[in-house]
Amino acid sequence: MSFTSGGSRWSDVWLAATARGTTICGDFLAATALALALQAAGASGLAVSGLLLAATLPLVVLAPLAGRLADRVDSRRLLVTVGLAQAALCALLAFAEHPVLVIGLVALLACGLAVTQPCLAALLPAMVRPDDLPRASAVNQTAVSLGALAGPVLAGLLVGQFGTRVPLLLDAVSYLALVVAGLLLRTRRGGRRTATATAATTTGPAPAWRLRRDPLLLAVVVTTAAVIAAIGGINVIEVFFIRDTLDSSATIYGLVGAAWMAGMLPGSWLAARLARRLTDDGALVYGVLATLGGCSLMVVLASAVPAAGLLVPLWLVGGAANGGENVFANVLTARRAPEALRARAYATYGAAVQGGSMAGYLAGGALLAVLPPRPLIAVAGAAGLLVVLAFVPVVVRAVRRAGSAVGPVEPAVAAEPGGRAVGAELATPVPGR
Repeated sequence: MSFTSGGSRWSDVWLAATARGTTICGDFLAATALALALQAAGASGLAVSGLLLAATLPLVVLAPLAGRLADRVDSRRLLVTVGLAQAALCALLAFAEHPVLVIGLVALLACGLAVTQPCLAALLPAMVRPDDLPRASAVNQTAVSLGALAGPVLAGLLVGQFGTRVPLLLDAVSYLALVVAGLLLRTRRGGRRTATATAATTTGPAPAWRLRRDPLLLAVVVTTAAVIAAIGGINVIEVFFIRDTLDSSATIYGLVGAAWMAGMLPGSWLAARLARRLTDDGALVYGVLATLGGCSLMVVLASAVPAAGLLVPLWLVGGAANGGENVFANVLTARRAPEALRARAYATYGAAVQGGSMAGYLAGGALLAVLPPRPLIAVAGAAGLLVVLAFVPVVVRAVRRAGSAVGPVEPAVAAEPGGRAVGAELATPVPGR
């Protein structure tokens, strides 16, 4: 893999993290505002799930193309062009009223995210030395968590005062942070840079990394997608559970959603410290499995609360597990994917996660039409736990297989001048729930 050959560029790390955190805040602000508007208008669970699907489907369908684009096109050009396009689309969304137009614009925004997400994720290892990757990953995850923490709270406050237009206009402004980052970042990749780095660190043909040939990464991707499919419906059910079943306000709904993101802050830092000590990739896979189980358990417990306020401590713990899962899974991705294909690896992983989310959205929206929210939350959490238990033997076999395999399933590494191989660690900024 290719890392910076000099000192770590911490100014780039903080700039990229700030840009990503700002856009995440805007995205969560807009998503929460639109969900509240649909609920207040008497929309069904299927309407909410349709909105979420519009924001998710492009990340799945466009993953192969978007990852290849992020690997081959200069990162500055991508961030500036896509950032400007997303700002314009979100400004139009603020004035759109017809549901079909709203869903269409949301889908177009997600097309931009499908490109910028792997682009930023693949840039981070190029900014720092291998030993600094855990800290840089935690900085990035912290910025994202803070943005996701602020978004729902701001939405709960602003929607009640101004409706949905102001939150959506603020989201449009937030996308300009991508433009600023693209112009100011010294670290760049894609295009000729990636080709040059690959030629400088390899003596043979370009690496032919494939997910299906890597048992560890394949196990993580499949397990994570399956668990998210099981518990992902909570994103559709939650607004009805809090607002209708627990009879709480829009502000409380925003605060409860923020609790999950708040929990991701300590969770990501603890996982980053632990990941730095884990030289065995198999241990990271077990970490993913444990944190997915923790998320599912908190969802089960949430189904029994009598008041919305009691969701806060459960969501704090669940968020901590979620933050840890993000770090463990993406540390593994960066260790095992070669530099020239790094964005494609992240796009593939992200597509699997978003595909699981889509399945959860569809199931949650459909089941809300026939069942009340509380039992649905219990079923979702229990299903997540069952999936984790079912995948334990699968993961154990994958770890054993990777330990005895050679060739394509070995971690992708680069050699230092002294001949010592170095690994890579990276956390993508994608909170998932």
